[in-house]
Amino acid sequence: MKILELRALKGPNYWSNRRHKLILMHIDIEDMEHRPSSTVSGFPERLASLLPSLHQHRCSRGYEGGFFERLYEGTYMAHIIEHVAIELQILAGMKSGFGRARGYGEDGVYIVVFDYQEERAGFYAAQAAFDLIEALIAGEPFDLDQTLRKLREIREEERLGPSTASIIDEAAKRNIPFIRLNDYSLVQLGWGVHQQRIQATITGKTSSIGLEIASDKQMTKNLLQQGGIPVPFGYQVAFTDELRSVIEAVGFPLVIKPVDGNQGKGATINIKTMEEAELAFSEAREWSDDVLVEKYIRGFDFRMLVINNTFTAAAKRTPAHVTGDGRSTIRELIDRVNADPRRGYGHEKMLTEIKVDKMTLHILQQHDLTTESVLPKGKVLYLKNTANLSTGGTSEDVTDTVHSWNIFMAERISKIIDLDICGIDVMAPNLSESISETGGAVLEVNGAPGFRMHLEPTIGQPRAVASPVIDMLFPERNTGRIPIISVTGTNGKTTVTRLTAHIMKTEGHKVGYTTTDGIYIQNRLLYKGDCSGPESARFVLRDPTINYAVLETARGGMLRSGLGYDLADVGVITNVTDDHLGLEGIHTIEQMTRVKSIVAENVYPDGFAVLNADDDRAYGMMKDLSSRVALFSLNPDNERVLEHCNSGGIAAVCENGYITINQAGWNIRVENVINIPLTFDGRAAFQVQNVLAAVLTAFVQGVKIEELRTGLQTFIPSGAQTPGRVNFFEFDRYKVMIDYAHNPASMDAIGRFVNELDAGYTVCTIAGNGDRRDQDLKAYAWLAAEHFDEVIVWEDTEYARGRDSLEIMNLIYEGAVSNPKKRKVHIIRREDDAIEYALNHVQPNSIICLFTGRIEALTRMLNRRKENMTDLQYKPEDFTLISLASIEKQTSK
Repeated sequence: MKILELRALKGPNYWSNRRHKLILMHIDIEDMEHRPSSTVSGFPERLASLLPSLHQHRCSRGYEGGFFERLYEGTYMAHIIEHVAIELQILAGMKSGFGRARGYGEDGVYIVVFDYQEERAGFYAAQAAFDLIEALIAGEPFDLDQTLRKLREIREEERLGPSTASIIDEAAKRNIPFIRLNDYSLVQLGWGVHQQRIQATITGKTSSIGLEIASDKQMTKNLLQQGGIPVPFGYQVAFTDELRSVIEAVGFPLVIKPVDGNQGKGATINIKTMEEAELAFSEAREWSDDVLVEKYIRGFDFRMLVINNTFTAAAKRTPAHVTGDGRSTIRELIDRVNADPRRGYGHEKMLTEIKVDKMTLHILQQHDLTTESVLPKGKVLYLKNTANLSTGGTSEDVTDTVHSWNIFMAERISKIIDLDICGIDVMAPNLSESISETGGAVLEVNGAPGFRMHLEPTIGQPRAVASPVIDMLFPERNTGRIPIISVTGTNGKTTVTRLTAHIMKTEGHKVGYTTTDGIYIQNRLLYKGDCSGPESARFVLRDPTINYAVLETARGGMLRSGLGYDLADVGVITNVTDDHLGLEGIHTIEQMTRVKSIVAENVYPDGFAVLNADDDRAYGMMKDLSSRVALFSLNPDNERVLEHCNSGGIAAVCENGYITINQAGWNIRVENVINIPLTFDGRAAFQVQNVLAAVLTAFVQGVKIEELRTGLQTFIPSGAQTPGRVNFFEFDRYKVMIDYAHNPASMDAIGRFVNELDAGYTVCTIAGNGDRRDQDLKAYAWLAAEHFDEVIVWEDTEYARGRDSLEIMNLIYEGAVSNPKKRKVHIIRREDDAIEYALNHVQPNSIICLFTGRIEALTRMLNRRKENMTDLQYKPEDFTLISLASIEKQTSK
């Protein structure tokens, strides 16, 4: 067996509209295709023994044990790999439960998909599942513990921390989208101009000065002291020779900590001797050049959380500790504490397991203990200097008992330090009394406080502390979204995308759009090339300057990685033909229709799917949609349209030469096709169809008829606005047209249009792309010969897609000469030579059509040719203004 490909899907996809994170495995099980599990001696027993938890998998049987039943009855290895990959993730503490295994259309080749939480862990689980199955087939051992340990490590390296995750979860509840911007905790919430950013609990609204102050403990202390906030007495020390005099002034017990430290790093508490102080000073200097030496305040460690200058939560924190029983060693006591099912690795559970690290060993040394020492019964030993949950500490929620003076103090502190999210560390006997009366003090202020202690306290009520963060970033239930229009189909999608974007720009929106030509932000081309996939969509949605997105959404991107967004306001289906079949497991027109339908299915319930009523497959998507539907048709008497509109629906038709909106039976004329440049006086029927789709899309988005009309009249088919889509170049005796037509349907449409232009002679230069079936290439060329008087075939080596380009050229030639019209068909292998031949042998009143992917290069070439053939000579009288006297003189004659 072998894995042919692994990739991650990150949005609505061919396999699921709801599960946006799937790993896709393309595998060849080779000779195991004919050896189901029941025929491999001992295999079912070995798998059941290694992974007994697979018994919980219901599989298609719908009950626990269903998968094992199929395993013993005999099932194929791709199916087993799917279940094992899911179970490995579950055992490593990650949610997973969805999977599919389907034939690819080739003997022994399968597509396996399963859901994942962290992409890298998903890839590892896929490979591990494959390796596990291969080992069990061969009867070899497999180290499951090592695999699960590695999966947990990857999970912790990749996952967002609990604070960031809580904010994202709260955003998701409110339908606010998010995009992770790096491998760490930088996240964008919302899209376009409405986006907000967070990094852990730092937001785009967080004051940089506030963060600077909070990171400098001495500066924080000074400002708090100036504001009348109780703080510990102490001094900042930079040099060792200052330490003794400062300690004498402050007095034992002490706290020594780095000025620039965080999370308790380099801090030592309850220092009682000069020797301890010197060692603590040395450790603090590892984290910061300057060190704080302060009076140790007795009491409990509390954290007060203030969000948007409003007190939100408070927790009592206790450092990781063990309690002696008079019999067990400290190591045994730690193991016993870690056996608590609430504790786990990293952030996987409510509590983190306690690790014996450098800090723990130092504390033990201070008490003349080792991990093998036995603590007396009832003796409590703190194993960390700080109460952080990430080092094994515990928390108790005390929010409801906090004294009003302490709340007043905390809210003042957030404004004094200038932090929108502020964690205040307080040492006091309790928070139910004013710390000004109990001798408590504020130890420090944190600019990026962790939320975990409030989200999952060990004792007490959890607090939804992410909610006020979202309230602050997105007030008044704003979702942070911008309108999205997504366009797909076999042909016409680029033109519909460009025209729709143009109309929206005309109405005043700042539009970002993607096409197979590139990515455009406010009409500026930022990336060239095919940008019709999900990454290009996310590029637009990340841009902070746009408030509207129009996305060309092609088949390839949806299959490779899913959609680049979750839901659109409008999903447009131009048409569905049998182009690109035989690729990526899509072998039938029904499967291709399913691919295209992803765009229509992932529309808001109150949004619109805009469907081509003249196309059976596009119209057929209507039955499975939860959104509203709008139809377009070239035929005003289309029964589908009439029935839809009589039922209160909306449609766009071409009626008596007008682009017309039919809304619940009422007609609204938009513009005569004669006045729409894109339609070439209405002769280009396929362009009229594209106009209908764009007009209907804009109309359901609320664009006024006047703006629609202006947009249509100002969208000129040219290399600037529609590159590679019916671009004409006028010469004295002939015309040249560049077009990207690359499949039978587009060739037929262009051919019919050219024949409407009454040319004396028509010529085309064509080649074939390697990502088409043989019959598609022949049909494409057959149609070229059907419509053009002369066909020049050239060899396209750039788009052979791994196939033999000479073989492709010969298929194109065979298709053209097979047409019974017996046109003039010949081969000129280089495209430039083929074009040069066509131009040099041109007949009067000819149209030469260049079907190519080299749009820019040929556009430049034809423009230069026009420049070289045009000699403009202006006479003096051409730019001399005529006088009234000369007119009178001419009149008198």
